Amino acid sequence: MRLLLDSFWRAVAYCVHPRVIALSFLPLVLMVAMALGLGYFFWEPALDSVRSLLDASEWITRLWSWLEGMGAGNLKIALAPLIVIFVVTPFIVVVALLVVAMMMTPAMVALVSERRFTQLEKKQGGSFWISLFWSLGSTLLALIALVISIPLWLVPPLILVLPPLIWGWLTYRVMAFDVLALHASKDERRELFRRHRVPLLVIGVLSGYLGAAPSLVWVSGALFAAAFVVLVPLAIWIYTLVFAFSALWFAHYALSALQALRAEVPAVMASESTPITITDSLTPVIQVPSHEPGHPTLPAS
Repeated sequence: MRLLLDSFWRAVAYCVHPRVIALSFLPLVLMVAMALGLGYFFWEPALDSVRSLLDASEWITRLWSWLEGMGAGNLKIALAPLIVIFVVTPFIVVVALLVVAMMMTPAMVALVSERRFTQLEKKQGGSFWISLFWSLGSTLLALIALVISIPLWLVPPLILVLPPLIWGWLTYRVMAFDVLALHASKDERRELFRRHRVPLLVIGVLSGYLGAAPSLVWVSGALFAAAFVVLVPLAIWIYTLVFAFSALWFAHYALSALQALRAEVPAVMASESTPITITDSLTPVIQVPSHEPGHPTLPAS
């Protein structure tokens, strides 16, 4: 519990580090760059395609006629751009977040390692491909568990427990592996997973609940379409900051646990080592009596 709370407060403090703040704005920069690039090359063709589809629909044509009769014919001009924006935005968001996710965890681990664990040896117990297969396998298991548990969601309390628990398990499996991939060996990673499974699962579940916070902003963006341009970037920034905090929390906890694990090995070896006296079996052992009256004293050799 002490290590859990200590790593939590350290992760909170690290969230105001300039490098973390800069990385949290990275998806917004990527979104703007992708939007400008796609808009430059595909905006007009996309608008023409959407307008053609709308004009080819009979019920859409009737809707235009009704809107023009109500004096809202200008909506026809704004509808095609809105459709293109709403269709493209999720694609841009997903790509930006995937790029940031690939960069964020290594960057957070490097930051924690530079500031707290400079002497910790890097045994490189996991490569990129091993990490990829581990993440894919864990994701598949989590999806299977979600599908199997769907009937239990009909029980009101369980819908608030089972999905966060499954996603928390997935978060701890993936992020803990990525955090330890550079520093821990394969055996050390397995031992840490065995010893600290419950605290790591707690971190994963709490991170999953924190990750639900941007969903409130997404819902607000859907309800208040006028603020969509502002609320969507805000939700992405919050999501990225939560992701950075989760990576920092896992990094502080896992690297501290790894350091403590390695410190146990010399201590155990020192406690088990005992001095060994070796005598030559061919040399006779002569017992010399103490200097008592009547006994001669042997000269020193």
